[in-house]
Amino acid sequence: MFAAGSATLELHSYGGSDIGRRRKTNEDAYLCDDELGLWIVADGMGGHAAGEVASNEACDAIWGMVKRGRPAVDASAKKVREDRAARLLEGAVQSATYMVYAMAELDSGKAGMGTTISAMMRTGNRALLAQVGDSRIYRIRDGVAEQLTEDHTLVAWQIKQGLISEEDARTSKQRNVITRAVGNRDYVQVDITHVDLLVRDVFLLCSDGLHGYLDIHEVAGLASTGGDLAVHHFLELANSRGGRDNITAVIVEVW
Repeated sequence: MFAAGSATLELHSYGGSDIGRRRKTNEDAYLCDDELGLWIVADGMGGHAAGEVASNEACDAIWGMVKRGRPAVDASAKKVREDRAARLLEGAVQSATYMVYAMAELDSGKAGMGTTISAMMRTGNRALLAQVGDSRIYRIRDGVAEQLTEDHTLVAWQIKQGLISEEDARTSKQRNVITRAVGNRDYVQVDITHVDLLVRDVFLLCSDGLHGYLDIHEVAGLASTGGDLAVHHFLELANSRGGRDNITAVIVEVW
Protein backbone atom coordinates (compact mmCIF):
# COMPACT_ATOMS: atom_id res chain seq x y z
CA MET A 1 0.00 0.00 0.00
CA PHE A 2 2.86 2.40 0.76
CA ALA A 3 5.72 3.45 -1.45
CA ALA A 4 9.18 1.97 -1.22
CA GLY A 5 11.20 3.28 1.69
CA SER A 6 8.27 3.34 4.13
CA ALA A 7 8.69 -0.21 5.43
CA THR A 8 10.83 0.94 8.36
CA LEU A 9 7.81 2.44 10.13
CA GLU A 10 4.59 0.87 11.33
CA LEU A 11 1.58 2.90 12.46
CA HIS A 12 -0.98 1.45 14.86
CA SER A 13 -4.11 3.25 16.00
CA TYR A 14 -6.67 3.06 18.79
CA GLY A 15 -9.88 5.05 19.03
CA GLY A 16 -12.86 5.64 21.27
CA SER A 17 -15.82 7.97 21.67
CA ASP A 18 -18.12 8.75 24.59
CA ILE A 19 -21.43 10.59 24.72
CA GLY A 20 -20.30 12.54 27.78
CA ARG A 21 -22.48 13.47 30.74
CA ARG A 22 -24.74 16.17 29.31
CA ARG A 23 -25.65 15.23 25.72
CA LYS A 24 -28.47 12.92 24.61
CA THR A 25 -26.77 11.84 21.39
CA ASN A 26 -23.18 11.43 20.25
CA GLU A 27 -22.55 13.65 17.23
CA ASP A 28 -18.84 12.79 17.09
CA ALA A 29 -17.45 10.22 14.67
CA TYR A 30 -14.01 8.79 14.05
CA LEU A 31 -12.27 6.52 11.57
CA CYS A 32 -9.12 4.41 11.95
CA ASP A 33 -7.72 2.56 8.92
CA ASP A 34 -4.12 1.55 9.57
CA GLU A 35 -3.84 -0.34 6.30
CA LEU A 36 -4.99 2.61 4.20
CA GLY A 37 -3.06 5.03 6.41
CA LEU A 38 -6.00 7.29 7.25
CA TRP A 39 -7.33 8.52 10.59
CA ILE A 40 -10.15 11.03 11.14
CA VAL A 41 -12.01 12.73 13.99
CA ALA A 42 -15.21 14.62 13.18
CA ASP A 43 -17.45 16.63 15.51
CA GLY A 44 -20.91 17.14 14.03
CA MET A 45 -23.31 19.99 14.61
CA GLY A 46 -26.89 20.70 13.65
CA GLY A 47 -29.16 19.03 16.22
CA HIS A 48 -32.03 16.56 15.66
CA ALA A 49 -29.44 13.88 14.76
CA ALA A 50 -28.21 16.04 11.85
CA GLY A 51 -24.79 16.46 13.48
CA GLU A 52 -24.43 12.71 13.79
CA VAL A 53 -25.33 12.34 10.10
CA ALA A 54 -22.85 15.02 9.05
CA SER A 55 -19.88 13.59 10.96
CA ASN A 56 -20.46 9.98 9.91
CA GLU A 57 -21.19 10.79 6.27
CA ALA A 58 -18.13 13.04 6.06
CA CYS A 59 -15.85 10.31 7.44
CA ASP A 60 -17.28 7.80 4.98
CA ALA A 61 -16.90 10.20 2.03
CA ILE A 62 -13.28 11.03 2.85
CA TRP A 63 -12.41 7.37 3.36
CA GLY A 64 -14.03 6.38 0.04
CA MET A 65 -12.23 9.03 -2.01
CA VAL A 66 -8.85 8.34 -0.40
CA LYS A 67 -9.27 4.59 -0.95
CA ARG A 68 -10.09 5.14 -4.64
CA GLY A 69 -7.30 7.64 -5.24
CA ARG A 70 -4.55 6.10 -3.16
CA PRO A 71 -3.26 3.53 -5.69
CA ALA A 72 -2.60 6.24 -8.30
CA VAL A 73 -0.82 8.41 -5.72
CA ASP A 74 1.38 5.55 -4.51
CA ALA A 75 2.27 4.62 -8.10
CA SER A 76 3.35 8.16 -9.01
CA ALA A 77 6.94 9.35 -9.20
CA LYS A 78 8.52 10.17 -5.84
CA LYS A 79 9.07 13.86 -6.63
CA VAL A 80 5.33 14.47 -7.20
CA ARG A 81 3.85 11.83 -4.86
CA GLU A 82 3.43 14.03 -1.79
CA ASP A 83 1.86 16.89 -3.77
CA ARG A 84 -0.61 14.47 -5.31
CA ALA A 85 -1.36 12.99 -1.89
CA ALA A 86 -2.09 16.50 -0.58
CA ARG A 87 -4.45 17.17 -3.47
CA LEU A 88 -6.16 13.84 -2.84
CA LEU A 89 -6.71 14.52 0.86
CA GLU A 90 -7.90 18.09 0.28
CA GLY A 91 -10.17 16.89 -2.53
CA ALA A 92 -11.59 14.22 -0.24
CA VAL A 93 -12.50 16.83 2.38
CA GLN A 94 -14.02 19.05 -0.32
CA SER A 95 -16.10 16.14 -1.63
CA ALA A 96 -17.40 15.52 1.89
CA THR A 97 -18.21 19.22 2.18
CA TYR A 98 -20.27 19.23 -0.99
CA MET A 99 -22.05 15.99 -0.07
CA VAL A 100 -23.05 17.13 3.43
CA TYR A 101 -24.16 20.50 2.04
CA ALA A 102 -26.27 18.79 -0.65
CA MET A 103 -27.89 16.48 1.90
CA ALA A 104 -28.91 19.49 3.99
CA GLU A 105 -30.28 21.27 0.93
CA LEU A 106 -32.50 18.26 0.13
CA ASP A 107 -33.79 17.78 3.70
CA SER A 108 -35.04 20.85 5.56
CA GLY A 109 -34.74 18.92 8.84
CA LYS A 110 -30.97 18.86 8.34
CA ALA A 111 -30.57 22.50 7.34
CA GLY A 112 -27.37 24.01 8.72
CA MET A 113 -25.74 20.72 9.63
CA GLY A 114 -22.00 20.44 9.40
CA THR A 115 -18.96 18.91 11.01
CA THR A 116 -15.36 19.59 11.93
CA ILE A 117 -12.67 17.42 10.34
CA SER A 118 -9.20 16.63 11.64
CA ALA A 119 -7.64 14.02 9.36
CA MET A 120 -4.21 12.44 9.12
CA MET A 121 -2.99 10.49 6.07
CA ARG A 122 0.28 8.65 5.84
CA THR A 123 2.58 9.26 2.88
CA GLY A 124 5.61 7.00 3.28
CA ASN A 125 7.64 8.22 6.25
CA ARG A 126 5.68 11.47 6.41
CA ALA A 127 2.06 12.37 7.05
CA LEU A 128 -0.42 14.94 5.80
CA LEU A 129 -2.86 16.66 8.13
CA ALA A 130 -6.15 18.17 6.95
CA GLN A 131 -7.94 20.59 9.26
CA VAL A 132 -11.37 22.23 9.25
CA GLY A 133 -12.95 23.49 12.49
CA ASP A 134 -11.88 23.10 16.10
CA SER A 135 -11.07 19.44 16.58
CA ARG A 136 -7.31 19.05 17.00
CA ILE A 137 -4.23 16.99 16.22
CA TYR A 138 -1.35 16.86 18.68
CA ARG A 139 2.04 15.16 18.28
CA ILE A 140 3.97 13.81 21.26
CA ARG A 141 7.69 13.54 20.56
CA ASP A 142 10.42 12.97 23.16
CA GLY A 143 7.89 13.45 25.94
CA VAL A 144 6.69 16.84 24.71
CA ALA A 145 3.24 17.49 23.20
CA GLU A 146 2.72 20.02 20.40
CA GLN A 147 -0.56 21.16 18.84
CA LEU A 148 -0.14 20.77 15.08
CA THR A 149 -3.48 22.16 13.91
CA GLU A 150 -5.02 25.61 14.20
CA ASP A 151 -8.52 26.04 15.62
CA HIS A 152 -10.91 27.71 13.19
CA THR A 153 -12.85 29.59 15.84
CA LEU A 154 -13.70 33.22 16.43
CA VAL A 155 -11.64 33.42 19.64
CA ALA A 156 -8.60 31.84 17.93
CA TRP A 157 -8.83 34.53 15.25
CA GLN A 158 -9.20 37.23 17.91
CA ILE A 159 -6.11 35.94 19.74
CA LYS A 160 -4.15 35.88 16.47
CA GLN A 161 -5.17 39.49 15.78
CA GLY A 162 -4.19 40.55 19.30
CA LEU A 163 -7.76 41.53 20.18
CA ILE A 164 -8.04 39.29 23.25
CA SER A 165 -5.69 37.28 25.44
CA GLU A 166 -5.66 33.48 25.79
CA GLU A 167 -6.94 34.00 29.33
CA ASP A 168 -9.92 36.01 28.02
CA ALA A 169 -10.58 33.34 25.38
CA ARG A 170 -11.12 30.65 28.01
CA THR A 171 -14.14 32.46 29.44
CA SER A 172 -15.43 34.15 26.28
CA LYS A 173 -19.08 33.52 25.42
CA GLN A 174 -17.93 33.21 21.79
CA ARG A 175 -15.37 30.46 22.41
CA ASN A 176 -17.52 27.83 20.64
CA VAL A 177 -18.18 29.91 17.52
CA ILE A 178 -16.61 28.02 14.60
CA THR A 179 -15.46 29.96 11.54
CA ARG A 180 -15.05 26.95 9.21
CA ALA A 181 -17.00 23.71 8.96
CA VAL A 182 -17.56 20.91 6.48
CA GLY A 183 -21.06 21.13 5.02
CA ASN A 184 -22.56 24.50 5.94
CA ARG A 185 -21.50 25.76 2.49
CA ASP A 186 -20.60 23.92 -0.71
CA TYR A 187 -16.88 24.78 -0.34
CA VAL A 188 -14.51 25.14 2.60
CA GLN A 189 -10.89 26.20 2.97
CA VAL A 190 -8.84 23.22 4.17
CA ASP A 191 -5.53 23.63 6.00
CA ILE A 192 -3.03 21.02 4.76
CA THR A 193 0.14 20.43 6.80
CA HIS A 194 3.10 18.12 6.10
CA VAL A 195 4.83 16.45 9.06
CA ASP A 196 7.67 13.96 9.47
CA LEU A 197 7.13 10.63 11.21
CA LEU A 198 9.73 9.31 13.65
CA VAL A 199 9.80 6.08 15.62
CA ARG A 200 8.05 6.55 19.00
CA ASP A 201 6.03 9.56 17.81
CA VAL A 202 2.45 9.50 19.09
CA PHE A 203 -0.39 11.49 17.53
CA LEU A 204 -3.63 12.40 19.28
CA LEU A 205 -6.66 13.38 17.20
CA CYS A 206 -9.53 14.63 19.34
CA SER A 207 -12.76 16.59 19.43
CA ASP A 208 -13.18 19.74 21.51
CA GLY A 209 -15.10 17.69 24.06
CA LEU A 210 -11.67 16.42 25.10
CA HIS A 211 -9.24 19.26 24.43
CA GLY A 212 -11.57 21.76 26.09
CA TYR A 213 -10.69 20.07 29.40
CA LEU A 214 -7.10 19.25 28.58
CA ASP A 215 -3.96 21.22 29.36
CA ILE A 216 -1.29 20.59 26.73
CA HIS A 217 1.17 19.69 29.50
CA GLU A 218 -1.05 16.71 30.41
CA VAL A 219 -1.13 15.20 26.92
CA ALA A 220 2.21 13.40 26.91
CA GLY A 221 1.69 11.74 30.29
CA LEU A 222 -1.77 10.44 29.42
CA ALA A 223 -0.63 9.24 26.00
CA SER A 224 2.36 7.42 27.47
CA THR A 225 0.13 4.66 28.87
CA GLY A 226 -0.31 3.58 25.25
CA GLY A 227 -3.00 2.07 23.05
CA ASP A 228 -6.55 1.53 24.22
CA LEU A 229 -5.58 2.39 27.80
CA ALA A 230 -4.46 5.87 26.73
CA VAL A 231 -7.75 6.41 24.89
CA HIS A 232 -9.66 5.31 27.99
CA HIS A 233 -7.68 7.73 30.16
CA PHE A 234 -8.42 10.65 27.85
CA LEU A 235 -12.15 9.92 27.78
CA GLU A 236 -12.23 9.39 31.52
CA LEU A 237 -10.44 12.69 32.17
CA ALA A 238 -12.96 14.71 30.12
CA ASN A 239 -15.90 13.06 31.87
CA SER A 240 -14.35 13.59 35.30
CA ARG A 241 -14.01 17.30 34.56
CA GLY A 242 -17.62 17.79 33.51
CA GLY A 243 -18.23 15.88 30.26
CA ARG A 244 -20.37 18.69 28.87
CA ASP A 245 -19.82 17.57 25.26
CA ASN A 246 -19.25 14.38 23.29
CA ILE A 247 -15.68 13.14 23.68
CA THR A 248 -13.57 11.44 21.00
CA ALA A 249 -9.90 10.45 20.98
CA VAL A 250 -7.80 8.62 18.40
CA ILE A 251 -4.21 7.62 19.22
CA VAL A 252 -1.77 6.83 16.38
CA GLU A 253 1.54 5.32 17.48
CA VAL A 254 4.61 5.15 15.24
CA TRP A 255 6.72 2.01 15.69
